[in-house]
Amino acid sequence: MYGLIGKMLAKPGQRDALIQAMISGTQAMPGCLSYVVATDPANPDAIWITEVWSDVEHHQASLKLPAVQATIAAARPLIAGFGERFETGPVGGVGLGR
Repeated sequence: MYGLIGKMLAKPGQRDALIQAMISGTQAMPGCLSYVVATDPANPDAIWITEVWSDVEHHQASLKLPAVQATIAAARPLIAGFGERFETGPVGGVGLGR
């Protein structure tokens, strides 16, 4: 499995709109086992996105999907910047098969 955890910073006051944009086109992504968008309680303009994929190739292929491209286009004007980004190697857990 392949995982990503990343922090995204919304323009001031745009966090909720960014959350909606990031969730809107993520229903049908082959190989995606988990995609979670969460608020950051310490920063009113930050969100965290946690992803688990069957492998890195499925993640890379997802970036070319029309729905994901539309999500990126909708989110881009709402993004002020990015914070930490971590690649992980998930091994299992609630909701993830082995």
